[in-house]
Amino acid sequence: MKKYKLLFSLLLVAVFCFTCKEEQILQASLDFGQVLLNAKSNPTAIESETPLFSWTVDTEGFNKSQSAYHILVASSSDKLNESGADIWNSQKIESNKSTFVKFEGKSLEALKTYYWQVKIWDESGNASGWSDVQKFQMGLMDESKWGASKWITLQTDNRTSPYRFRDYKTGNMKQGKPVTGFAASYFRNKINLNKEIDNAQVYICGLGYYELFLNGEKVGDHVLDPAPSNYDKQAYYVNYDITEQLNSGENAFGILLGNGFYGQNISWNRDPESNKSGVSYGPPTVRCLVKLNYKDGSSSDFYTDETWKESTGPIVFNNIYGGDTYDARFELGNWTSVDYNDSSWGQAKEATPNVNKISAQQIPAIKKLKEFEPQNVFKGVDDEWIVDFGQNIAGWVKLNVKEQEGQLIEVITTEALLTNGKDIFQGSTGGGANGMAQIYQYICKGDGLEFWEPKFSYHGFRYAKIKGISTKPDADMIKAVLVATDIQETGSFECSDDLFNKMHSISKWTIVDNVHGIPEDCPHREKCGWLGDAHAFCEYALYNYDMYDFYKKYMEDIRTQMRPTKGHNNPELKFQVPTMIAPGKRTSTYAKIDWGVATMYLPWYNYLYYGDDAIVKEYYPEMKDLTNFYLNFKGENGIMQDGMGDWCPPRWDRRKNPSAMECDPIISANAYFYDVLGIMETFAKMNNDSAYQSKMTLEKEALKAVFNKAFLVEIQGTKYKWYQSQTATVQALQFGMVPEEDIENVVDGLAYDIVEVKGGHHSTGIHGNRYIYTVLSKYGKADLAYDILTTPEFPSQTYVMNSGFTTWPERQFEWETMEGPTNSLNHPMHSGFSAYFFESLGGIKSSTKEAGYKQFIVNPEFPSQITQTKVSVPTPYGDVKNDWAFEEGKLSMTLEIPFNTKANLVLNQPELESLIINGTAFKDFQKDNNYGTLKGTNVILGSGKYKILYTKDEK
Repeated sequence: MKKYKLLFSLLLVAVFCFTCKEEQILQASLDFGQVLLNAKSNPTAIESETPLFSWTVDTEGFNKSQSAYHILVASSSDKLNESGADIWNSQKIESNKSTFVKFEGKSLEALKTYYWQVKIWDESGNASGWSDVQKFQMGLMDESKWGASKWITLQTDNRTSPYRFRDYKTGNMKQGKPVTGFAASYFRNKINLNKEIDNAQVYICGLGYYELFLNGEKVGDHVLDPAPSNYDKQAYYVNYDITEQLNSGENAFGILLGNGFYGQNISWNRDPESNKSGVSYGPPTVRCLVKLNYKDGSSSDFYTDETWKESTGPIVFNNIYGGDTYDARFELGNWTSVDYNDSSWGQAKEATPNVNKISAQQIPAIKKLKEFEPQNVFKGVDDEWIVDFGQNIAGWVKLNVKEQEGQLIEVITTEALLTNGKDIFQGSTGGGANGMAQIYQYICKGDGLEFWEPKFSYHGFRYAKIKGISTKPDADMIKAVLVATDIQETGSFECSDDLFNKMHSISKWTIVDNVHGIPEDCPHREKCGWLGDAHAFCEYALYNYDMYDFYKKYMEDIRTQMRPTKGHNNPELKFQVPTMIAPGKRTSTYAKIDWGVATMYLPWYNYLYYGDDAIVKEYYPEMKDLTNFYLNFKGENGIMQDGMGDWCPPRWDRRKNPSAMECDPIISANAYFYDVLGIMETFAKMNNDSAYQSKMTLEKEALKAVFNKAFLVEIQGTKYKWYQSQTATVQALQFGMVPEEDIENVVDGLAYDIVEVKGGHHSTGIHGNRYIYTVLSKYGKADLAYDILTTPEFPSQTYVMNSGFTTWPERQFEWETMEGPTNSLNHPMHSGFSAYFFESLGGIKSSTKEAGYKQFIVNPEFPSQITQTKVSVPTPYGDVKNDWAFEEGKLSMTLEIPFNTKANLVLNQPELESLIINGTAFKDFQKDNNYGTLKGTNVILGSGKYKILYTKDEK
C-alpha cells in the first residue's frame, strides 16, 4: 500500500512539475517585444493627460492573439505591483486591443516620473509574465511650470566684421543689395552647486535655432533645434537630462542662438534692408529652465533672465537660405567654460515675444546623420576647385583648412553642373527665387589647421565650388554632412529588378533630404511645407519610416496656419482655411482643394497606417469646417469650381508651357474631393456625427454622378472611354468613381492613350503619378506599368535616373537640351509613386475597416519582368514581411503575420483551388487547423510564419 502511495505521490509531483513547466513554456512563448508609451520607449517630456500604451509580442505558433490585458502604473518602481500601483491598476480587461490603449488612471502631474508594466492573456486564456518595467516622465504641461525663467535676446549688436553682409538679389532686381540679418547671440551664466545632485533636467525653447553648452561641452546631439512652427501660436521646447554632466561647485552654461526661420528677415521679405519683420517673427530669443533635484530631497531652479551675459562672436551672418559666415578672427575662446573671463560681455535683454503656447517637441530631432567624402575633384572654367560628393543631400560642408589670417574661403553649394559638365550650375538652388545664393564663408584666423562647420543653415547640394584655398581639396579638407530629422527607417523593399531598387533608393533619398521638422518641398530654394507636396508622398513615407509623431506635429502646423476666409458662393459664411504653405509667414493663397485636402489625408493616412484614432478626433472640427468650405465652391453643375492642377507633368512650365498640364485642374481637384468626402464619411462615423455622415454620403453620391456626366467621354476614333487625361482617369479608377459597367472600357482607354497616343509614356504630374502604376497593376496591366516606368526615353523615371540624378527633380524636362537643370532637383512630391513597390509589388496594404494593420491585405500584383520581391512593412503590431518568388506560373510566398493581427490573402477561384499552405493543400489545411478561414475566395490567416504556394492566375 505504501508502495502505491509513494508512486501516486511521485505521479502528483511529476504532474505538478509538468504543469508548472508547461505554464512556464506558455508564458515564455508570449515574450514582449516593444513596450511603448505614445509610440516611444521610456519617453520624457510627455504632455498628454491621457497617454497611450502599446506593446508587441513575439510568439511561436499560428493564429495567436490577445484576449485580455492588465496595465499597472505607479509613482515609483517600488509600488509597481498589483497591490501597490497607486496611479492606475486597470485590472484584467477583456480586449484584443494592444495598440494605443488610453490611460484611465489618476491625474498625471507635471515633471513627475511614472513606472508601468503590462501583462496579457492569449486567445486560449494563457497569461504572459509582466513586461519589463517601463517609465515615462511628464513635461512642463503648462506655462506656470516655467517658473521665474525669462525670454532673453541680444541687447547690443556689436558685429564689426566686414563679412557680416551678404548680397541680396532676386530675379526681378537689376543689381544686388548688401543685407545683414539679426546677429547670432552668445549667452552665458554660472551656477554654484554645493549639494549632491540626484537629478537635473533642462527645458529649453529657442525662437530661432539654438545650441546649449555646459562646462565647455555641447549638450545632446541635436542640431537646428527646435522644429519650425507658427511660432506666435505654437513653439516647441526640448528636454535634456544633464545629471551626469553637472559638476559639484561651479558650472557654466552657454547658449548660442541663431535666426532659423523665426528671425529669417531677408529671403521672401519685400524690404530686406529695413530689418522689419516681413516673414520673420522678430529677433531670435531663448528661454531655458534647469530643474535641480538634490539627494537631500530639496530642489531649486536655474534659468535665463537679465543676469545672463551676452556677446556677439565669430558667426557674423546666418540665414537659413543664404548660409553661415564665420569670421574666426572674432572667436571668443572657450566661452562656455567655468573659468572664462566674461567681464567685457554685456547684459542680456529680457524679451516678451508673442508666443501663445509652448509644448514639448515630440518628433525626432534634426541631427547630423552621415558624412560624404569627395568622389571627384576638378577645376571649373574659372580655375576654382569643384567637389562632387556623389549624392544630392541636404546639410552642409565641414572644413579643415590652413591658410593665412584674413583669408576668405567661400563654398558655393549646388545640385548640378552645367550640361557640359565644366562648371557648377546654380539655377536650381534659389538665388533668383529667394534672393540668397547658397554660400558658406569662413575667414581664417591663421594659426594653423582650422576646423569649421555651420550651425544655423542647411543647403541642398551635391557639388561644392571652393574659393580661397591654396591646395587641391581632398577628404581631409572637406566633407559633406547629411543633416535632417532623424526619422527611423523601419520598412524595406527589394526586388529582382535593379531599376526598381534604384528608384526606391532615390525616392527615399528625396524624402530624407526634405524632412527638417516639416515635410518640405525642397531643401534649398524654398524649404516650405506645401500641403499638396506633403500628401503626395505621405503614404510612401509611412511604408518606410516611423512618421507617427511627424504628421501629428505637421497637422498642428496646418491648424495654426488657418485663416478666417469667406465662402466662395456665399461670402456671408466664414471658415477657417489653411494656406497653401504651413507653417510660416510665407503663406501663399488659401489652400486650393487639391492642396488643402492634405488636412484630411494626413490624419486619414496616419490612422490607416497606425490605427490611432486620436488624430482623427482631435482635428475633426477643422476637417469638417474645411470640407464645408470646399462645398461652397459648388457650381450649377454640381462640380466644385476650384483646383490647383496636376503639378509638374512632363514639359510643363506654368509660364512658358502651361498647356502641357493635360489634366484640367477642376477635374483632378474634384476627384480628390470625392475621395475626401468618403474619408469624411468615415470620420463622421468615428465621431458619432450621424447627421454629417449622412450628408457626406449624399454629397459623395451626387459628385460621382455629376463627375461622370461632365468628364467621362469617348476617345475619338475608338470604342474606349476616359476622363480626358491620364491623371483624371487614374484618379477615377483609384477612388472608385468609374461606373461598374465602364471599368474595363476606361482601363483600356487609359492603356490606349499611354501606348498609342503617348508612345508608351506617362503624361502625369504628381496627382496622377502617385497612382498610375498601382491602378494599372490592379486592373491587369502590370506589364504596362513596368514599361512606362523603365523606358529609357523621356518621360520616365528611368530617364531621370539615366540623366544622373540621385534625387527626383521638381520638373519633368528633357535635361540634355538645357544649359543646366532649372528648378529644384530634390522634390519629394515625386517620391509618392514608390508606394507602388509596397502596395502592388509587395502586395501589402492595411485594411480600411481594421486600420493600423490589425487586419491587412496581401495581394501581390506584379509585371512578368519581376520574379522576386521582398518587403517589410512596419506596423504597431510588429513587422509584416512578405518574400515571394514567381517561377513557371507558381507564386511561392513566405508571409510573416504579427501577433494579434490577421492577413487577408486575396485570391480568385482558380488560385484558391491550387493553394498550398505549409506544404498542405488548403482544403486539408483548413480541416486540420483553425487558423485559415474563407471569406469568399479570400483566405483569412492569423499570426505566424507561412509558406504559401499557388498557381498565379494570369488575368
